[in-house]
Amino acid sequence: MDLFDFSTDSTQNTIGPLANRMRPRTIEEVVGQEHIIAPGKLLRRAIEADQLTPMIFFGPPGTGKTTFAKVIANTTSSYFEQLNAVSSGVADIRRVTTEAKERLQLYQKKTVLFIDEIHRFNKSQQDALLPFVEEGTVVLIGATTESPMFEINSALLSRSRIFRLEPLTNQHIEHILRRALEDTDRGFGEEKIHMTDTALKHLVQVANGDARTALNALELAVLTTPPDSTGIIQITLEVAEESIQKRVIQYDKNGDQHYDVISAFIKSLRGSDPDAALYWLARMIYAGEDPRFIARRLYVHAAEDVGMADPRALQIAHAAAYAVDFLGMPEARIPLAEATVYIATAPKSNAIITGIDQALSTVEKEQTGQVPKHLRDSHYKGAKELGHGIGYKYPHDYKDGFVEQQYLPNELIGHTFYTPSEYGYERTIKERLHYWRNQK
Repeated sequence: MDLFDFSTDSTQNTIGPLANRMRPRTIEEVVGQEHIIAPGKLLRRAIEADQLTPMIFFGPPGTGKTTFAKVIANTTSSYFEQLNAVSSGVADIRRVTTEAKERLQLYQKKTVLFIDEIHRFNKSQQDALLPFVEEGTVVLIGATTESPMFEINSALLSRSRIFRLEPLTNQHIEHILRRALEDTDRGFGEEKIHMTDTALKHLVQVANGDARTALNALELAVLTTPPDSTGIIQITLEVAEESIQKRVIQYDKNGDQHYDVISAFIKSLRGSDPDAALYWLARMIYAGEDPRFIARRLYVHAAEDVGMADPRALQIAHAAAYAVDFLGMPEARIPLAEATVYIATAPKSNAIITGIDQALSTVEKEQTGQVPKHLRDSHYKGAKELGHGIGYKYPHDYKDGFVEQQYLPNELIGHTFYTPSEYGYERTIKERLHYWRNQK
């Protein structure tokens, strides 16, 4: 970054879009990400000491990846270069690294190379960058919204420290919006603006942890709303809805609506109504419900309501839960919807709940029986002399892989805990158990 670049950045900080103007310039202005930037944390110490090593910022849009690069640019004594992987290629890498090498040899000045959207570099581009990172010609700082474990080659990963950035909380977003309203230099502090609490809350909730989205909506609201007769720009809930193009629905994550909607979702799953289940799922997604919470409920009901009538339901719920973390929203809405429809339309049985609860009750209330000798471990020293394992029949040595023998303790012979239903796969289980039990 030279004098002209710095001048351009400074100009954009006063006349560019609000989201760019309000971008933090120092560590102290950074909001959120306390787990990596709080006083005493590694990244903060490295920035303050100007002792940078290759690093990759990984997180959703609007969480501050580029912001951290700009803060580093403002505080480091190194020369700062920036590339965007979408518009840059191997030729750009060679130009930057050649200049960096000359700068290091002539002036003993390091170069920090920030690559935005580094996951869009293909293997050959990443390979072209590797030698210069390895020898210290440039200090690489990459930013990506994709998991670096899958999108960045292992050689670069092994030389970089990964910092995961989390979505900002509602409190963080509110703080950023209020700062933009009050800042007289870069924000709207010189304007007469009154924003209602409901309007502010709406922008905060819909932004869903993305500071850029919140600031863009605030800027649109202010610039498109004429002052009233007293000269004040009134930002109401209706203005906020128009600015962020999303209306308010009645849903309080900590109130009755939260519990009522999730209850309706659960009962629609249990009641085998995929349309109703999808509707309640959409209500929760639209209102900004934590997708992990939804995934957990799907997990529970795949086991609780579908059970062994369709064991695949649990696998699909697991896949949806994994997709929430791996993909993030909004893409994860599709696996969540798939799991919802699968569970809603699957055959239902809660026989497994009865089985495990009866077994637990027996363990708690009845005499604890001894493990039959033929089932005991016979491998440790002296076990065979005690009769352990003697008489055990290896099922694979018998027809159909089944042989009748005692598996329960003597005190519990005849107890039945699991009684499969007639539904779905449990019908097959029931027929199989009936066949085995008739072999006695």
